[in-house]
Amino acid sequence: MALSNGMPVPQHIAIIMDGNGRWAKNRGLPRTAGHKAGGETFRRIANYCRTIGVKYLTVYAFSTENWKRSEEEVGGIMLLLERYLKEALQDMEKNGVCFRFFGDLSRLSPKLRKLCLETQERSAGYHEVQVNFCLNYGGRDEIVRAVRSFAQDVVDGKRSIDSLTEEMFSSYLDSAGVPDPELVIRPSGETRTSNFLPWQSAYSEFVFMDVLWPDFMPEHLDEAIAMYHRRDRRFGGAKG
Repeated sequence: MALSNGMPVPQHIAIIMDGNGRWAKNRGLPRTAGHKAGGETFRRIANYCRTIGVKYLTVYAFSTENWKRSEEEVGGIMLLLERYLKEALQDMEKNGVCFRFFGDLSRLSPKLRKLCLETQERSAGYHEVQVNFCLNYGGRDEIVRAVRSFAQDVVDGKRSIDSLTEEMFSSYLDSAGVPDPELVIRPSGETRTSNFLPWQSAYSEFVFMDVLWPDFMPEHLDEAIAMYHRRDRRFGGAKG
């Protein structure tokens, strides 16, 4: 599908949802208020992605490093996620959104972990857009877990060391079966990748934008897609 200006839409867009805390601080509000505003932005952008024909949207919701934040802030993020997933379960058929979770869910509360798995299972048959939540996710952690899984299969006689290829290794990652993102967006003015999809984004185009996530609008996404189309994607080949 194409935007109104005729530009085709990337099949897979990934977003680092950054700037909630600064947005709240700028307004004299608690950080939890920023996360709530960021949650509404996520709804808006996810719906817009579905409208314009994006097939996969991957968002960095909570990293393995985010546990270092205050107990109040972490608890607020988890409550917002729980509320959103409950609403998603109610509206699943209407919206046709498939949900997957990337990351180590074992550290979540049993209640939230169960809700994540239920959402993933019940939405598996929907194909309007697939939303991948990176939750308790770190790219290096994902690779380490994949290596352990492959090594265990070697020990169990299911694989041989010589059989390992990039394609096979990808099948051990949380993103198995999902195409790599063509476009990775980070709002907030920061220009780091912050351990987000290091394997999958090897040939992604990165767009860094000086807007805090709660203020991110569909027109910002359009702008990022326009910037993506101005890039020369050669995948290591020579310029034609």
